[in-house]
Amino acid sequence: MSEAIQNSKPKRESDSGDSSSVAKKLKIDQSQNPEVDSSGSEANSDAREMGFEIEAEVAEDKGLRHAMEDAWVLLLDASLGFQGNLRCAHFAIYDGHGGRLAAEYAQKHLHSNVLSAGLPRELLNVKAAKKAILDGDMYLNFPNLGFRKTDEAILQESAAGGWQDGATAVCVWILGKTVFVANIGDAKAVVARSSPVDALQNGSDEARLLKAIVLTREHKAIYAQERARIQKAGGSVSSNGRLQGRLEVSRAFGDRQFKKFGVVATPDIHSFDLTEREHFIILGCDGLWGVIGPSDAVDFVQKQLKEGLPVTAISRSLVREAVRERRCKDNCTAIIILFRHK
Repeated sequence: MSEAIQNSKPKRESDSGDSSSVAKKLKIDQSQNPEVDSSGSEANSDAREMGFEIEAEVAEDKGLRHAMEDAWVLLLDASLGFQGNLRCAHFAIYDGHGGRLAAEYAQKHLHSNVLSAGLPRELLNVKAAKKAILDGDMYLNFPNLGFRKTDEAILQESAAGGWQDGATAVCVWILGKTVFVANIGDAKAVVARSSPVDALQNGSDEARLLKAIVLTREHKAIYAQERARIQKAGGSVSSNGRLQGRLEVSRAFGDRQFKKFGVVATPDIHSFDLTEREHFIILGCDGLWGVIGPSDAVDFVQKQLKEGLPVTAISRSLVREAVRERRCKDNCTAIIILFRHK
C-alpha cells in the first residue's frame, strides 16, 4: 500500500461529542503524491476539463453503542501511482459487526486491491465502457475481483488471529466523469438528481427539486434471492429474518463462521456518467438509513446547501440529526460527496 494512504489523521472525538472511539480518516498527503500540485493548479486544470469539482467530507457518531465499529475512506485523489489519464477519487464506508477488525482491514486494503485487479486506465469511449459494464466485461470485474481478494485475505487473517468479525461496505470510485458504486450488505449510496428540465433551464438551486435515487441494493437474509443461496448452502433463515438466527445481512466481508452458510462478499455494482443533473451523493451505514429515508436525507442536505453551509458542517449536521433528533442507537457514519459544476 502506498505510504501516502497510510498517513491517517489522528483519532479525534466525535462531531457530536458522544463517541470515544473514532474511525481513522484516510486522505492522500499531497506532498507525497507527485501527481498533485499542492498549489491546486493541476486540480483546477482537471476541474476545468471535467466541468466539475468534487468536495467531500465525513462525520460519525457511535450512537448508543459501546464502541465505534465503522471505518471509512475519503480520498479525493486516489491514484496511488495509478498509470492512466483518468483522475480517480474514492470514498467508502465499512460498517463492522462483531468487532471492527474486518472493517479496518477493508479500510486499509480494498482500494489498493481494486487498483491491482485492473481499474480501467482509459474510458475514452463512454458508451462502449457502459456497454462493457452491462455485459459483465472487465469494467464490471475490477471491483468484484478487489472485493474477492480482500475477503479472502480477511478470512485468512481472522483464522490466524482467532476472530470472526464481519463488515458491510458501500464504495464509490469516480474515474473521470464516470461513477462506479459497489456494495455488500445494508449500507447505501443515494444520489441527488435534478430533472432534465431543471438542468436545461439552468435555474437557481432554489428552483431545483432534487430526487433521491438509491444506487445500491440491500443484501439481507430475508430477501428471496439471498435466502435461496443461503438455503442451497445448507443455512437457514429464522422467523426474525436472520441467518442461523444471528446475522441479518447476507453479504459481508469476513464473518468466517457464516461463510459455509452462503454469506458472500460479491458486490452489486452500478455505474453512471456525471452530468449537471447530479448534485451530490450521500453514503451511509445502516444506522443512518434506519432513521432517515433517502428523500429526507437529500432534502436535509439541499436545504443546508441553500443556506451556504460548507460540506463539513452539513455532514456533521446530518449525523447529529440522525443520532440526537431521530434517536439512532447504532453507529452512524455519513459521507457527502458534492459536485460543483462549472
